[in-house]
Amino acid sequence: MRLAITSGEPAGIGPDLLLALAADPAFVPPAELVVLGDRAVFAARAEALGLPFDWPDADPERSGDQAQGFRFRHLPAAAPVTPGRLDSANARHVLDLLDHAADGCVAGDYDAMVTAPLHKGVINDAGVAFTGHTEYLADRVGGHPVMMLVAGDLRVALATTHLPLADVPAAITGEVLTTVLEILHRSMADWLGKPQPRILVAGLNPHAGESGHLGDEEIRIIGPALEASRARGIQAVGPLPADTLFTPRHLEHADAVLAMYHDQGLPVLKYAGFGRAVNVTLGLPIIRTSVDHGTALDLAGTGRAEHGSLAAAIALACEQAERRAA
Repeated sequence: MRLAITSGEPAGIGPDLLLALAADPAFVPPAELVVLGDRAVFAARAEALGLPFDWPDADPERSGDQAQGFRFRHLPAAAPVTPGRLDSANARHVLDLLDHAADGCVAGDYDAMVTAPLHKGVINDAGVAFTGHTEYLADRVGGHPVMMLVAGDLRVALATTHLPLADVPAAITGEVLTTVLEILHRSMADWLGKPQPRILVAGLNPHAGESGHLGDEEIRIIGPALEASRARGIQAVGPLPADTLFTPRHLEHADAVLAMYHDQGLPVLKYAGFGRAVNVTLGLPIIRTSVDHGTALDLAGTGRAEHGSLAAAIALACEQAERRAA
């Protein structure tokens, strides 16, 4: 098995995480892990952290079974990199890493891709309209992306992803919800081996609209979309008030939760499992997982970044790839 791992924003903690993970005696690489990045950046960061960096170059093309372990594919940065200091001149480099990994997955050179964190702001500062990995990869390889974070048995998917809060209500339509629920249902059925995964669906408004007194999206849009999904055999429960949905009584028999927007569902999941959670993009023709955190510029080059989420993302990518190959 062969995975592509993008190192993300070079001034952030992506290189730190990969170097620390490779040096961790408790981590056994489950596949050939091809790290995409600038070799000079990794060499300088390894020296600063006192970590080894002796990974051989990856073969240009996949050939037969791949040996487990770290390999490197050099894609040069455009400007010198200083840990903790963003430079918009390197925005294209960050996107080149994504393009190489995604195109390689489509071509069959990689079985899955894992992404270290990038910085959306500096990419936009470079003049590239960019809202996040999820949307960018969908534009590159096709599909309808559904963002989901996983922490143990808690799985939270999003109906909308990286949008200003003011734009969320208009983005929640019956078509969007039925499509997302179909993708989530199919993904969870494959993932868990359950033909009827139970999906809890949050309302948009406080108290799920309280019978229309606090907003009517639940009555006009969400409720009918759930009815249509249930008619197609999807076990979608809701709309439920988000402030009580994430309690043990509700979650005990749930296989996944669908939140309406980013900060409705993810704060709960990250509180429950930050540092070991994994970001998964459903609905793409390729497998992509990622860490549950950002670039942490203040930690870059300090040796204080934790690599637990990266290890979990690699493990989950391998698990999904093995299931897809079976």
